[in-house]
Amino acid sequence: MENTEKYYFKPNVIIGPLVDKWYAWTHLISPATAAMNIVERHLKIMNSYIQAPAIHEAAVKNPKMLGGPFMDYETRRVEEVKELKAEILEKQANAIQLSDAIKELDQLLKTKAKGASLEPLYKEVPEILKGYVELVYDLNNHPSYRFFESLLYNSPFYSKHSQSISLWETLNDERPFCLSTPQLEDPKVLQLDIPFDHKGIDTLSRMKRNPGSIEAVAEELGVREDQMELFKTFFTKKEHPVYQKYTGDKARMRYLGHACILIETKDVSILVDPLISYYGYESTVEHFSDIDLPDVIDYVLITHNHQDHIVLETLLPLRHKIKNLIVPVTTSGALQDPSIKLAFQSMGFNNVVEIDEMEEIKFENCTITGLPFTGEHSDLNIRAKSCFHVAINELSFLFVADSRVMEPRLYEHIHRVKGDVDVLFLGMECAGAPLSWLYGCLMTEAINREDDQSRRLAGCDSERGLSLVDIFNPKEAYVYAMGMEPWLEFISSIKYTEESLAIIESNRLINHCAAKGIIAERLFGEKELLYDYELKNELVTS
Repeated sequence: MENTEKYYFKPNVIIGPLVDKWYAWTHLISPATAAMNIVERHLKIMNSYIQAPAIHEAAVKNPKMLGGPFMDYETRRVEEVKELKAEILEKQANAIQLSDAIKELDQLLKTKAKGASLEPLYKEVPEILKGYVELVYDLNNHPSYRFFESLLYNSPFYSKHSQSISLWETLNDERPFCLSTPQLEDPKVLQLDIPFDHKGIDTLSRMKRNPGSIEAVAEELGVREDQMELFKTFFTKKEHPVYQKYTGDKARMRYLGHACILIETKDVSILVDPLISYYGYESTVEHFSDIDLPDVIDYVLITHNHQDHIVLETLLPLRHKIKNLIVPVTTSGALQDPSIKLAFQSMGFNNVVEIDEMEEIKFENCTITGLPFTGEHSDLNIRAKSCFHVAINELSFLFVADSRVMEPRLYEHIHRVKGDVDVLFLGMECAGAPLSWLYGCLMTEAINREDDQSRRLAGCDSERGLSLVDIFNPKEAYVYAMGMEPWLEFISSIKYTEESLAIIESNRLINHCAAKGIIAERLFGEKELLYDYELKNELVTS
């Protein structure tokens, strides 16, 4: 007899996206960056662990090594890592060949492209890359190439079969650093070999609010009979707290941690850089979770292509709620600058809209404007990044994310167009990791240590941040995107003390703002504020 009982999906069960059992982020989606990460990050870390597991086991216990290339497993897991490595070598043979071809092409251009026509070199392009790249010079005769990235997604190099989903119930915020530790077999973790565009992910995610049949969703997801016992533990008959739609006459701002901000009015909801914590377990920090998100999110804004700002673990379960996903435009085809739009479309997001610098998206009484984003990318030529100006009537919010003010006059030019803002959100992780920490696996030649340390993934310090305050004259200034919340550590690898540069510099900015009569705070955990945009509009226009 068919079971007609209805169950809710537990709010603290993680839907974890994996590529080759490694935590998935956008550089593991785009075929070229995925190939380089597989070879230069994953395989190298696995080889290192296999050769010296005791060193890895000791390193992860040292707080100073947090975020390093060390696998967070005991020495006894060596055989499992060997098996995973063998599996990757077999399944990702095309990606490994692509990585080798990219390095060969790079070397070809360095040795033979000296300023003369590049046309004769097309014959020497590695065979598997022919038809997928264009050879180019810049105006100073420096050779390079660009990918026809959309074609790579329609080639054997796009490895959808390596994608999978892990389901597990979290009871705390503690997790291994995601870029250096794959997901090995665990009796409490259920792994499903389904791609990220699978519709069953939407069905499962909806069950957090709308109860359904465990058997029906299990069949849709392809859960095996031997997995059903564990799968059933991820569900409950207990109804979760019901989201109360905001119906007031103000604009409500909610800070959900890191760079995630939710702006709501009775008519529209805008979510910036979604990274949502979980509900249903004891936490040391009060926080909003996905139970505090609207049933429909009108606009999701993505500022840039880093793993703490595009969090697939959050975005895939929200996919069914998102009406419009706004991402920075790029058509560069550069290895370091993959298309965010193509990545999301490959994962089943059918509502992706690119926004360019100073381009506006208007609806009803709200306007979203994409703004230039400088710095924080180690001086690499990357276009897939955007700050956002959000105006509701005359009330304005400015999200500059991890931007670093390299030249204040840029923002003076922007100010002439957009004017003062009411609320400024500014990232101040001003120390930042060196270039090689995130982008080293894309580089075909090692960078010397001095240059590597000088080119950092750093946001604003107090001097640069205060230049924004002086230019835009906000009534309120909030430091955010600091990676401070405990549920961020697995992805940011950050632990601050009062002596940390980011804390010292952000304290300095907050104190300067307070001295100028500007409300200022470093956000942490959660915060909610209401803004009277309708009254302001009446005052301005009367």
